[in-house]
Amino acid sequence: MAEHAPVILLLAPLFAAIAVSLAGIRLPAKAASVAEESTGAAGEIPAPALPAKEDQLCYLLTIGALAISLVASLTMLGQTIDSGVIQYFVGNWSSPLGIGIELRVDHINAVALVMISAVALITAFYSGSRVAEETPGKEPQFYAMFLLSVMGLMGMTVAGDAFNLYVLLEVASLSGYALVAMGEKRRASVAAFNYIIMGTIGASFYLLGVGYLYIKTGSLNMAGIQGIIAEQGLQGSKTIQIAFILILLGVWIKMAFFPLHGWLANAYSYSPSSSACLLAPLVTKVSIYIMIRMMLTVFGPFYVFTTLDWGSVVVWLATIAIVAASIIALCQTELKKMLSYLIVAEVGYMVGGAWLGNHFGMVGAIYHIISDGFMTLCLFLAASILIFKTKQNTIAGLAGLYKKMPLTMGAFTLGALSMIGAPPTCGFFSKYYLIRGGIEAGHWEYVGALLFSSLVNAILFFRIIEVAYFNPLPKEGESHGHDDHDESERVRWDEAPASMVAPLLIAASGVLFVGLYNREIVTVIEQTLNTYALVGGGG
Repeated sequence: MAEHAPVILLLAPLFAAIAVSLAGIRLPAKAASVAEESTGAAGEIPAPALPAKEDQLCYLLTIGALAISLVASLTMLGQTIDSGVIQYFVGNWSSPLGIGIELRVDHINAVALVMISAVALITAFYSGSRVAEETPGKEPQFYAMFLLSVMGLMGMTVAGDAFNLYVLLEVASLSGYALVAMGEKRRASVAAFNYIIMGTIGASFYLLGVGYLYIKTGSLNMAGIQGIIAEQGLQGSKTIQIAFILILLGVWIKMAFFPLHGWLANAYSYSPSSSACLLAPLVTKVSIYIMIRMMLTVFGPFYVFTTLDWGSVVVWLATIAIVAASIIALCQTELKKMLSYLIVAEVGYMVGGAWLGNHFGMVGAIYHIISDGFMTLCLFLAASILIFKTKQNTIAGLAGLYKKMPLTMGAFTLGALSMIGAPPTCGFFSKYYLIRGGIEAGHWEYVGALLFSSLVNAILFFRIIEVAYFNPLPKEGESHGHDDHDESERVRWDEAPASMVAPLLIAASGVLFVGLYNREIVTVIEQTLNTYALVGGGG
């Protein structure tokens, strides 16, 4: 079965989504009758809750499917390390025209797939305690969309065909819109609508770009287009240039690259916590991976960095994005809004690193995709637990929580230190590669933006640590933030349920693991990256 790992990776969540949907078709007659009896004067019928057995079945199917996907991704990582690139043609159909459905796995996306499947599985474990409360009566719909979103994200990463990548992009996007819309009534609906508008524009740009590519090259196979461009001397073609611009704009919108970020903060702040913990670590990172794949595999480094020679312009745009998003984050009082704008700044890190045009910048960008996936998951899980316990989304509402919730705050602190860039967390090593790439490329403005962002992150997170550690817990019946509490009173631990804290601790362990094993992960990434002609070889 190992040779079929690329397709098993996608079929497991797809079939599980179908099974989860079927499990939720029949609501028990008892629940329906209770709903009818509770009909209010206004005629509104509350959504009947699923019985515990069906609810549990949806949860277990989700966990099982994502566990299979994680095993498949680890299997493919081992295969790529041993044997190199994996090419899997669905239906065993390899077309010379480049229109067969190919799944392609190299060292770079093998590592990314492990991160995606691990983040999805950890979030699924966490969701068991929250979905019934946040989306009552909609558990099957939630888990079906959850699974389809994960399938789409993994499919985008493994796709070897530019059009199939678009199809999977839309699968991930449409299910993502639904996951956001299930949140806080009006605000979530508005956030989902904005997300739909921006996401549709981005997908349209991408599809138009792929259309231009197909018109000019006659192929949709991502690995073959670069060779056709070189063989036919299309480097100077305006059609190819327009295709690249359209594809680039499309993925920039999808990754929320400043100033195309308007959809992100509200979508992640007002969606259900399980939705935010899935989308925040993965959506922008997969979109950045797609940009890098287009730059290296489809158009090629020579075309991107020499023929077009737009590297300096894009690095300056990334510098502006990092500084602007960091300043906006500094102005936030809501915890999730602050974290959301830090994601926008992190997107600037990776875009700038990829466009430096040298080895260390690209290594830093790819390694930061993995790092940011785990540290964003850690922070959003911790933030969701803190909001669940305090019933507040403000930084002031975290007063005294180091004494009351030491495990949660400890994990939050670890994620914060990684975001700042403190060793031995993964954030330190990814920033090291990005800064080294910036220095080698002579882009001191980018290096300065990274250091400025790290300083802003330190201010933001140490402000939270100060409030949570030094400010006293409020007296019972008071809101958080008052300082007239009797310090001599013994504070009792009051952590969230183990089903919520355990996934957080696993995510925090991932932050450390990716940092401690940075050399091994970078070595795997370099096995594919060294096949591309980038300035400044591996070191």
